Amino acid sequence: MTAWDSTRVASAAGAELLAAGAGAPGDAPPRVAVDTRLLAPGELFAGLRGEREDGGARAGEALAAGAWGVLVAPEHAAAAAQAGGPGAVLAHPDPLAALQRLAGAWRDELGARGAHVVAVTGSTGKTSTKDILAAILAAAMPTAASPQNLNTEIGLPLAILAAPGHTRALVLEMAMRGAGQIAELTAIARPDVGVIVNVGPAHLELLGSLEAIAAAKSELIAGLAPGAVAVVPAGEPLLAPHLREDLRTIAFGESGQVRLLGREPDGRVMIDDDGERIELIPSFSQAHNLRNLLAAVAAAGALGVRPKGRLDVTFSAMRGQREQLASGVLLIDDCYNANPMSMRAAIDDLGASAQPSGRLVAVLGDMLELGPDGPSLHRELGSHARDAGVELLVAVGPLAAETADAFAGESRALPDAAAAAKAVPALLQAGDTVLVKASRGVGLERVAAALREDAARPAVSAAPSGRGQR
Repeated sequence: MTAWDSTRVASAAGAELLAAGAGAPGDAPPRVAVDTRLLAPGELFAGLRGEREDGGARAGEALAAGAWGVLVAPEHAAAAAQAGGPGAVLAHPDPLAALQRLAGAWRDELGARGAHVVAVTGSTGKTSTKDILAAILAAAMPTAASPQNLNTEIGLPLAILAAPGHTRALVLEMAMRGAGQIAELTAIARPDVGVIVNVGPAHLELLGSLEAIAAAKSELIAGLAPGAVAVVPAGEPLLAPHLREDLRTIAFGESGQVRLLGREPDGRVMIDDDGERIELIPSFSQAHNLRNLLAAVAAAGALGVRPKGRLDVTFSAMRGQREQLASGVLLIDDCYNANPMSMRAAIDDLGASAQPSGRLVAVLGDMLELGPDGPSLHRELGSHARDAGVELLVAVGPLAAETADAFAGESRALPDAAAAAKAVPALLQAGDTVLVKASRGVGLERVAAALREDAARPAVSAAPSGRGQR
């Protein structure tokens, strides 16, 4: 096995090695950080150009903090090399392209060692599907997965480079904001299995139509090598034009090869996996996550893994976690992101999660990037919340005000997350079940934090009035 020393890393990244450094070679590239605040000693610092700052200017700071080396633009690399020191210095005109190339080289090395790569995308539920699939595969083989939301042109290479050398299954999440981006990620990851969880009205403002969204997601299918596996929702007409005869296609859902047969009151679920019956006891019960489970079972089956028995999944933060607060309120923290499809699923789950006493409360913020249809899609959400049994709706933001208008029930319209964080705790009472959800840019995690803080405060007893005392 060839050691990944500074010469090997520079070659894999297509970079010029200006200083070899004194770090001992290993059997893998060093882990990579793109933020000096998160840099650990022994990691490679990739100084990327941003809108407000060129990270390469922090090369000296990174080396002083004990970085294995730096990968930066030539003008920053020259100064870092002249300063001397034990760290390696790699120069490339486009450090991001070099980072992606290095990740691609490590993906090839993992493949040569027997690892398989699964890529997951979709309009909603891709992170939860990734989490479920990683839990299934981890029971059968050494598995690595994208941490949290490392799913972009920067995050995905970092996720690949963080995978240990003994990895046998690597589950990568892929996000996109426009056309061509999934294709870029697929070219880096070169997945053996590609999963499209669903197609819905996310990023309408940028892409214009559901057909364009489906085409952007299907760049994953287009980028698969002949003989690879595509996992898709059964009967999805938007994906039909993009399927390929030279791929093995597995459909999940009601009419697919992988489908849900039934659920038992004790939490057991029965799944038909291409004619084989599977019985699982998942640690979750939401309808949308059971559908995500079907996609994960299909992808695992493509790697020869069929799960059984107990399935415990730790979902990424702010994606539907339930938390029983000391105040008696059940908090459903789903404020990482939102679009019309995920909002409806979360509201339906709210109705199914109600405590025996108390109200159903929905704190819903703006859904962003919906374009001209944004107001009407928010109004439709208000009607859906009413029909789902929501008793109090708190709308946060100007678009969400449309949701409150269409709700036709008790509601509050607040301008932003700061106002909501102040107002919502006082609106709730013991026994309530509250959903907090919005697009990431709204920042509704402030509301969830305020509810936790309010519940943690000790109750204040009323002071004696003095009546009847002498």
